[in-house]
Amino acid sequence: MESSAESFMQLALAAAQRVFTTTPNPRVGCVIVRDGVIVGTGLHEKPGEHHAEVNALLAAGELARGATAYVSLEPCCHFGRTPPCTQALINAGVKEVVYAMLDPNPLVAGKGVAALREAGIQVRGPVLEQEARAINRGFIKRMSEGLPFVRCKMAMSLDGRTAMASGESQWITGPAARADVQRLRAESCAVVTGVNTIISDNPSLNVREEQLQHPDAAEIAKRQPRRVIIDSSLRTPPESRILQLPGEVLFLVGAPHAQQRQRFAGSAAQIETLATVAGGRVDLRAAMALLAQQYQCNEVLLEAGPTLSGAMIQAALVDEVIIYIGAKFLGSDALPLLNLPGLRHMADHIGLRISDVADIDGDCRITARLINQ
Repeated sequence: MESSAESFMQLALAAAQRVFTTTPNPRVGCVIVRDGVIVGTGLHEKPGEHHAEVNALLAAGELARGATAYVSLEPCCHFGRTPPCTQALINAGVKEVVYAMLDPNPLVAGKGVAALREAGIQVRGPVLEQEARAINRGFIKRMSEGLPFVRCKMAMSLDGRTAMASGESQWITGPAARADVQRLRAESCAVVTGVNTIISDNPSLNVREEQLQHPDAAEIAKRQPRRVIIDSSLRTPPESRILQLPGEVLFLVGAPHAQQRQRFAGSAAQIETLATVAGGRVDLRAAMALLAQQYQCNEVLLEAGPTLSGAMIQAALVDEVIIYIGAKFLGSDALPLLNLPGLRHMADHIGLRISDVADIDGDCRITARLINQ
């Protein structure tokens, strides 16, 4: 019985993983099973649209009565943009609900399970909890810690360099690795960079449909992640490419002069003033808390230079690093991957646990979690 439950739950988890457009909601999949046969599958696609359970129930129709629902996250029991899924399951007459993990949202957090049991529905779980948590690690962290899950993406040569001394950096990796970055951006609620990267590279930091290798690329690209520029004194040139493209742009600043703000009077970009630390720099922890709590960002992709990336890592605000390695040497005069001042002894090191190493058409991608901060 348990292996059968895990098999059906795997299908619910697979449905949840297919979606890039649920933010700020979690990714959820649901499978309805009657007499060992799948009669309905659903997933949550966008905020304000049907949740996974409702889509699965619609697919199952009358066959949902007396069936078992396998859902990757505890069904919600409150009115938000949509009615509660617990009531939909009760009304459909399902006899059992199997969940992968409890919902960390305080509005649910066990109340969904309690509502189903009170209605006489059998409830089992958790099933494949760790797999379910991995799918919604950003949502879980935002709900439990008030911070987003931050991935730091970097590209370097085989000798650990990111650009020539002149600043020239295009291209360290090949087209396949750069296309892979599009997936990371598409999965993210926000892409964060620093003002120095804007000035030196003039990046777009958007999701490009033509490079996103996904059957729903056109639909995914419609939801551009918020692009966030950490710019303590608002030095970003108003003509920067990032400000000319569709999608929301947010400046996180210290206390720039009025004339600096005036340069962006005609721009649609938002400007948020935050507390500062030594040197007048934006408090990075306050910046991440703002993105999680005010802008409801579950997952943030950091695409910045060695100074901001290093500062985020040393502030223990990065959960995972993704490093693309191009098969080339750039030499000792080239710029380093990270600025990490103050590490003088081996005991001062920042530890990592490598979780994945992949070949990307001749380049290498290393994924690792930070472990000793």
